[in-house]
Amino acid sequence: MAHIHEKIDFTASIYIVRDNTILLHRHKRLGIWLAPGGHVELDEDPTQAAIREAKEETGLDVDLVGESREYDSIYGARDLVRPRFLNRHFYDEARTHEHVDLAFLARAPKGEARHEEAGKEIRWFTKAELESGEYDIVADVRHHALVALEELAS
Repeated sequence: MAHIHEKIDFTASIYIVRDNTILLHRHKRLGIWLAPGGHVELDEDPTQAAIREAKEETGLDVDLVGESREYDSIYGARDLVRPRFLNRHFYDEARTHEHVDLAFLARAPKGEARHEEAGKEIRWFTKAELESGEYDIVADVRHHALVALEELAS
């Protein structure tokens, strides 16, 4: 997707929990473990982006955690699921482009996870694996994943 702005974009990340594990994938460009996610398109809201990105990047249909509500209104008013985290970070080491990331928690009750690109890595992590330091998981992603597991693990 083209950037909405050359300096900053809104993105949606999804921390998907099943049983006592959380799904991360190795990012195709950055090479580090991240939650699935991507840019919020101009024709969608952040919750729509989160659900779409989860499906595109993992093949899973997810249920976002949180409340939403539609109102009987001529304006089409609706409350969106609130992100669990709101994060701002640079996308590149040159620090020329930033993302404001709305990070959602979700459950995937069924289905087999697959990476959007054949042969790329995707896996379910346990709490112990996240805490081990064995994997290249950046601090904010590790923190968000651990919170997601604490709040949603069965």
